Amino acid sequence: MIYFPNCKINIGLNIIEKRQDGYHNIETLFYPISLSDILEIRPKDDGNTCLTISGLPIETKSIDDNLCIKAYNLLKKDFPNLPQVNMHLHKIIPMGAGLGGGSSDATYTLKLLNYLFSLDLKDEDLENYARCLGSDCAFFIYNIPVYAFNKGDNFIPTKLSLKGKTILLIKPDIFISTKEAYSNISPKKEEINLLNIIEELPINQWRYFIKNDFEASVFPKHKEFQRIKDKLYDIGAMYAQMSGSGSTIYGLFDKE
Repeated sequence: MIYFPNCKINIGLNIIEKRQDGYHNIETLFYPISLSDILEIRPKDDGNTCLTISGLPIETKSIDDNLCIKAYNLLKKDFPNLPQVNMHLHKIIPMGAGLGGGSSDATYTLKLLNYLFSLDLKDEDLENYARCLGSDCAFFIYNIPVYAFNKGDNFIPTKLSLKGKTILLIKPDIFISTKEAYSNISPKKEEINLLNIIEELPINQWRYFIKNDFEASVFPKHKEFQRIKDKLYDIGAMYAQMSGSGSTIYGLFDKE
């Protein structure tokens, strides 16, 4: 059985406050896009569950650190009779891109195992499992445009549609660690709700009211990002922004 785990972009990203558990409360809008990896899972007759990877490289200390394996092991705890499987992941979504590719792979692993082995888990159940794997994993259960808040794992559906628009992704060969992205961040609660701005203003006005707080931390250290963003506006982007904590810069265009 083969699934195609897609990725997302963030539209706006405000760091609201630091939580007592060490995470941050944020507000952002997750918007699913069609760029996807390829995930195949097949039952295995003998031996242990294994994962093979092709396509773009994945940098992990051990294959057991991969989120697909973690998703399998998470379900295995509650479903001891879950069969061993062969998983193959073909990576097309780059790592460290701020596009949620790894989170999507993990969540689609949950969905695919649930379907293959008739675990009868409802979407709400899968959402709870996904939250155990990462803050934005739960988004990919429903995979629709949502306003995300708290840790980025609580959602309100939005009427926003980018149908007919072209999204251009630029991924420079620069890796931004979470630690680096959060350096020099000063959490602040915004007076105007991000969702209201996105739903009420035309896209070509977003640049004056919507921001990604990580840009203030990352752009001064990596001048290439600002050059890319400026270039996107120069060639006609209605809106341009870094996605998540980087390092993809995207532009929204009225035509291809």
